[in-house]
Amino acid sequence: MLKPGDHVVISCLEHNAVVRPLHTLAAAGVEVTEAKVVPCDNDATVDAFRQAIRDNTRLIVCTHASNVWGIRLPVERIAALAHEYRIPIAVDCAQSAGVLPINLADSGIDYLCVAGHKGLYGPMGTGMLVTTRGSELATVIEGGTGTNSAQAEQPEAMPERLESGTQNMPGIAGLRAGIEFVRKRGTDRIFQHEIELTRYLYRRLSGMKQIRLYTAEPNPRYFAPVLSFNVGDQPSEVVGRKLNERGIAVRAGLHCAPTAHRFCGTLEQGAVRVCPSVFTVRGEMDQLVRALASMH
Repeated sequence: MLKPGDHVVISCLEHNAVVRPLHTLAAAGVEVTEAKVVPCDNDATVDAFRQAIRDNTRLIVCTHASNVWGIRLPVERIAALAHEYRIPIAVDCAQSAGVLPINLADSGIDYLCVAGHKGLYGPMGTGMLVTTRGSELATVIEGGTGTNSAQAEQPEAMPERLESGTQNMPGIAGLRAGIEFVRKRGTDRIFQHEIELTRYLYRRLSGMKQIRLYTAEPNPRYFAPVLSFNVGDQPSEVVGRKLNERGIAVRAGLHCAPTAHRFCGTLEQGAVRVCPSVFTVRGEMDQLVRALASMH
C-alpha cells in the first residue's frame, strides 16, 4: 500500500506496533511525521494532524487511547479530517476496544486494529483487523486458504485473501467468548466502573509526596481507564517487582511505547501502569496505595 516517497502521519503516543513497521518502511523511502497530541484539547490535536498533512500523505495512523497515559484521541474528528484530504486512516484500538464506545459505521475509520487480550477478554495472541478495504491491502503471507485451491494465485475474496494457513480456532473461539462477555456487561457500564476506579486511585496517589503523576485527573471525556506513575526516582521495574511481591499485578517499564514515554519525559525511568478491569474493586486500589506508602 505504501511506496517510496509516500508520507504517513502518526501521533506522538504510538505503540511500537505502529512505530516499528513504519521505521522499516522509512528505510525504503516512506516518510513519517508525528503529530503532537494536546491532552484535553481536541481542537489543538486535530489542528496538529492537519498541519502534518502533506501533498504526498497516503495514510494516517493513530491510537484511540494511549496504552501508557490513557489519553484519548478524537479519532472520529481525525478520520473526518483524513477523508477531507482523501487519506485513509488506521486506528489502533488495542487499549480501547471493549471499554470506549465506537461506531464503525459512523466513525469514518478505514482500518480498525484490535488486540484480543485486553478489554475484549480474549486469549493472548489474538486480534482483529476490521475493514471494508481489505482487498486494497498487500498480503503479508500467502498459501492455503481452503478456497479456489486449483488456482496458483492468492484468492481476491475477503477474508481468505489475508488468512492463509490453518486459523487459530481455539483462540478465535476464546475471543468470541470475550466479546460476548463484554456485550453482555455493556461497554458503557464497563467504562464507568473502570474510569471511576482510575479517578479514585489518582486522587489517592495525588496526596502522596513520593508519587509522580504525569497527567491531569482522568476526565472521562478525554481519558481511558489507564493510570501510570512513578515512585520518586526509583526505577519503574523495581517498583513493579516490589508490588508483585505483595501480590499486586502492574506493568512497569516502557510498555512497548517509547514515543509515549518521550512525550512525558519518562523514557529513562519508564512508569508503573495500572489498568483496572471489570473484576477490580476499590479495596484493591486501597491495597495498592498502602503498598506504595510503605516504599522508601
